[in-house]
Amino acid sequence: MNDLDVAAVADAMYALVKECHGKRQLKPLDLSKAMSERFGAACDKAMCKQAITLLIDDERCTYSYQGGSYIVLPPGA
Repeated sequence: MNDLDVAAVADAMYALVKECHGKRQLKPLDLSKAMSERFGAACDKAMCKQAITLLIDDERCTYSYQGGSYIVLPPGA
């Protein structure tokens, strides 16, 4: 997948966070591992970091620091 972009990874991460909402919390490392499994070598650590930053900046997700550092849906989502 040479044409993989950060927005596509962010969308996939967002879908995973929504799917897991209320069931389990995901750490940034969990998301990175899941995206590496899904997209392969085209999705490296730097791209995952950029995708998480995009989700936070777009306010689609937020950090939760209760019991660790997790990526979650914002309150009221």
